[in-house]
Amino acid sequence: MEDYEESVSFLGTWGPFQRRVFFLLCLTAFPCGYNLLSVIFLLAVPPHHCHIPANSNLSQDWIQASIPVQVAGLPERSSCSRYELDLVQNLSVFGSSPDVLLSSLRQESCKDGWIYGTEYYQSTVVSEFNLVCDDQWKQPLTSLVYFLGGLCGCLVSGQLSDRFGRKPVLFIATALLSISSGALAFAPSWSIFTVLFFLMGVGQIASYIIVFVLGSEVLVGSTRVLFSSLCLPWFYTIGMMLLPGTAYLVTNWRHLSLIMAVPGMACMPLWWLIPESPRWLVSRGRLQEAEFLIRSAALENRVEAPHVIFLSANVEKPPLEKAERSLSFLDLLRTSNIRNITLMLWLIWFSLSVSYFGLSFNMSSLYGSPFLNYFLGTFVELPAYIASWLAARSLPRRMSFICYTLLGAIAMLLIQITLHSHPGVTMSLVLLGKFGVLAGTGVLYMFTGELSPTVIRNTAMSTCAMFSRVGSAVSPYLLHMAVFNQFLPWIVVGSLSLLSVVLCVFLPETFKRPLPDTIQQMPSIQRFRLPWASTPPQKDDGKLAKEQMTAPQVLCTTRL
Repeated sequence: MEDYEESVSFLGTWGPFQRRVFFLLCLTAFPCGYNLLSVIFLLAVPPHHCHIPANSNLSQDWIQASIPVQVAGLPERSSCSRYELDLVQNLSVFGSSPDVLLSSLRQESCKDGWIYGTEYYQSTVVSEFNLVCDDQWKQPLTSLVYFLGGLCGCLVSGQLSDRFGRKPVLFIATALLSISSGALAFAPSWSIFTVLFFLMGVGQIASYIIVFVLGSEVLVGSTRVLFSSLCLPWFYTIGMMLLPGTAYLVTNWRHLSLIMAVPGMACMPLWWLIPESPRWLVSRGRLQEAEFLIRSAALENRVEAPHVIFLSANVEKPPLEKAERSLSFLDLLRTSNIRNITLMLWLIWFSLSVSYFGLSFNMSSLYGSPFLNYFLGTFVELPAYIASWLAARSLPRRMSFICYTLLGAIAMLLIQITLHSHPGVTMSLVLLGKFGVLAGTGVLYMFTGELSPTVIRNTAMSTCAMFSRVGSAVSPYLLHMAVFNQFLPWIVVGSLSLLSVVLCVFLPETFKRPLPDTIQQMPSIQRFRLPWASTPPQKDDGKLAKEQMTAPQVLCTTRL
């Protein structure tokens, strides 16, 4: 809406009104980040072994010997089996040595339940509902349901906010996030917990998307770029960083669920301070409400508003906007030039999402405290977003994405060399890998928006976000690949990041190029050309190149 931005240009870009909206929307994103990694702590799997009932009349030596050792020579007891308890009791009565159990008795399942370690967690969903051994499939399924909730939230939030407004849907999503999180603490069974966890996933991603959209529509110019590419992700990441500290202090999963509901509830009074999007009101023909908001902002900024603000709002919409309404998801695959780029972008978004969440889930297998590991893994996202923001301002998109993502892929592939011999080096490689993936993802947001034509840009970004959520839903199963090979999860995440690099080589460069308005204006894919081999922009494109230096108006996107 160029006419809209021209109409409100008298407000400036960084007055008291913009500063208030900027800061409050960043605060509203805090609960979204605070709840994202809850799946890791609520569903943590503590060390466990079969419970030997007290009425078995066995001494402590016999109880210890009743649990088989999984691998000879390693002091690791079996998690899901024990020696047949009746025969153990008989041997103990006859005074046999416990060592004879290692070769003479058959094994049985844990018929009397399990004993769970409490070194890091007093209780988790896994330990309370016994999601281990024969029921261990329920643990990754619960994570899958949470991310499927995020997928549904991504699908419905845009449509609802387009119809009913950004502000009401934002606070409904935030309330859903908080209420479902608080209700988790009272879940009497695994099935009810899973349903509530799904709703929590819906609210988590929906609220973040709408915060991004609302900030992108209210703020303009360089303020919008700073908000969407740096400050909003920073507040989101700070929320993620505080959850490991909370989980370290609150080791009971029910108490932790209650605490996770607090940030969202604390944001509810912001309803009276955060405005509706004037741009959305204009698009819906509600001109009086939009003009009232703009005049209130002018008073706050101490500038004089013109007598008529939205003069061009009554003019019939140009053909471009009419055409935009007729396009759909299928138009992303209809012609070869957009189909090739779309398919590659979908695969890149899916791969990076699997790599990001795969790294997060696999950090539980690293040496040391899981809380410190996850804090460090989240903290590294702050410099990653700074790096992507700086690169997006002045460097070609393809080269920036390839360099960052390749750095992350190499680091993840090197982890298998140091996994068991050098814990400090392994952690450094994990952090470097996450830095590369996140910095590459930051560039990918802008790259995707610049590749997509205006008539279908929102739909293109929404579909990429959908494939990102599919990747996050698959990622909990990566950790279970270690059953076949302990290095397999790290190989998969590194290989997928490497695949993203290879695919990006074939994408056209967009830096300092005019944004495509129609599908026909989209550039073709690069064929066997190096990332730095793109043709530089022409001199007579100076005006368009200057316009391209700022972030494109992407109004439907989400983090990984």
